[in-house]
Amino acid sequence: MRCGVASLPFSGYRERMGEGEILFERRGAAGLITLNRPQALNAVNHAMVTALGARLADWASDPVITRVIIRAAGERAFSAGGDIRALYELGRAGRQTEMLPFWRDEYRLNHFIKHYPKPYVALIDGIVMGGGVGISVHGSHRVAGERFQFAMPEVGIGFFPDVGATWFLPRLPGQIGAYCALTGERLRVADGLAAGIATHHVAGVRFPDLIDALGGTVSVDAVLAAFADKPGEGALAPSRPAIDRLFAAERVEDILAALDGNAGPDGEWANKTAAVIRAKSPMSLKVALAQVRRGAEWSFSDCMRAEFRIVSRIVYGQDFYEGVRATIIDKDNAPRWRPADLAGVTEPAVEQHFAPIDEELALS
Repeated sequence: MRCGVASLPFSGYRERMGEGEILFERRGAAGLITLNRPQALNAVNHAMVTALGARLADWASDPVITRVIIRAAGERAFSAGGDIRALYELGRAGRQTEMLPFWRDEYRLNHFIKHYPKPYVALIDGIVMGGGVGISVHGSHRVAGERFQFAMPEVGIGFFPDVGATWFLPRLPGQIGAYCALTGERLRVADGLAAGIATHHVAGVRFPDLIDALGGTVSVDAVLAAFADKPGEGALAPSRPAIDRLFAAERVEDILAALDGNAGPDGEWANKTAAVIRAKSPMSLKVALAQVRRGAEWSFSDCMRAEFRIVSRIVYGQDFYEGVRATIIDKDNAPRWRPADLAGVTEPAVEQHFAPIDEELALS
C-alpha cells in the first residue's frame, strides 16, 4: 500500500534546524536533496527528518518531479547516523519523553520512503550507518560509490539496529543480516552489492554527471544501467559459507559456541568475530537477534512498530547511555553493561522490549 500524502504524519519542526543543514532543489525532472552537515558526518537530526518528510510529501504530488535523488556533502560520509549526542544529553537529564518524538518521526519517514510512489535514488559515497541507512536503503535505487561503507553498529552502544533493520536485515542473503546485527562490521562496495544493500555501483567522481542524467526524461533504470560498474569480489565473500553456517542459531550463546568451536581455515576469523561480539551490550545482542529472526515473518509496518516499542524501552534503560559515554563522550571504550553477560539477560527481559505500548507508532 502506498503512503498517501494526505495521511503523511509530518506536521512541522520539533527543533530549530541549522541554516543549510539539508538542501532541496529541482534538477530537471528530479527533486535533489543534499545532506549538508559534513562537519558532523551528515548525522540526521530531528529538524532534518521533518524537513525531508515535508518536502518528499510535496514532491510526491508534483507532476513535474518524476524521481527523487538524495546525496550528501563532503567525502567522508553519506550519513553516519542520527544525532546521538543530543539524544544522550536529553536522556541523561531525565527527559526521555522529549527523545521519543525524534524516533517516532524518523520511523514514519522510513516508512514513507519505503512506500514512496516515485523512484527514490540514494547516492551513497562514504559511511552510511544508523539514521543514514534509514533514508537510503528503503529507496528504490541505492548507488554505492567507491568509498561506500555500510554498518549497523548499534549493539556496540547499547542500542539496537533500527530504522527498518528489523525488515531488511532478515532479507539479506543467508545469515548476513544476523552477522551485521551482532558484529556491527562494515560492508564495502562489493559486499554491499552482493548483500543487496546497494543496487548499483558508480564511481563517486561520476555522481555529478549521473545527477544530470537522472534529471532528464530517460528512465531511472536505464540511466543507472548505463553508468553502473562492477566492483569485483568483496572481502567478505570467502567467509560467506562460514557466516551462513555459524550464524544460523536462534540464541546468541549458540552462535558464540559455534564460532568458538570452529576449526580449520576459518578458525582465526571465527575467534576474532566471537571477540567482537562479546564486547557488545548483552541485552542489545539478544534483542537484535530476536529482531532478525522475528522480522523475517513480519510486514514492514509491523517491523517499524516493533522498533518503536523497543526504543520506547531502551531510552529508560542503562546500556544506551553507558555505551554512548564509553564510545562518544569519554571515549574510554570500556562500557559497563548491565547485565554484564549474556547469562544475565533473561527471555522475559528480551520479550518485554517487543510488548505493546500505550502509544503505538501510527503509520497512516
